Amino acid sequence: MSLQTWQETLVAQSVAGTLFNTYTTAKTVIPATSLYTFAPNYFSEGKVLRVTVSGGISNIVTTPGTITFQVMLGTIVVWTSGAIQLNATAHTTLPFVLEVLLTCRAIGATTTANFMGQGLVAGIMFTLTASQVDAVNTSGSFLLPVTAPAVGTGFDSTIANILDFWTGFSISNAGNGIQVQQYVVEALN
Repeated sequence: MSLQTWQETLVAQSVAGTLFNTYTTAKTVIPATSLYTFAPNYFSEGKVLRVTVSGGISNIVTTPGTITFQVMLGTIVVWTSGAIQLNATAHTTLPFVLEVLLTCRAIGATTTANFMGQGLVAGIMFTLTASQVDAVNTSGSFLLPVTAPAVGTGFDSTIANILDFWTGFSISNAGNGIQVQQYVVEALN
């Protein structure tokens, strides 16, 4: 029998995000107007969210380092991509897209609740090795996380939680940056 659930867009970014560069510690990269607050006890086991992020990423040449994407509930990392290698060709705000599916595996107080999350990222700035060069702008797509899939850090699903999207670079440089143009969060059931 059907559960009579509904798909719903919870939030969609309506303005261009700020271009963030020259930092390493992960931080929010979406406009404050695109934050979404889940009501207490919103989640149930099996609840699925889809987070889609697109925009532009810049990276420096030779030793560009890595970028890490994180889906956050407040200050808790509920999903992380792990460190993704940027390639050895300089790029300036070239397009990328990231899609993450999060399935609630457990609910409860303190740190009992958690998500299983997996994603896919695409863009010409991502690569498997640091020395790989962008040979005439070949796009790369990578499954995430870059490690074996595992549930994210536990959170309290009995309280209100603010959903956010953070990134961090391993090398602080004005040429390593991100600007989010589109950010959509959907409840799939």
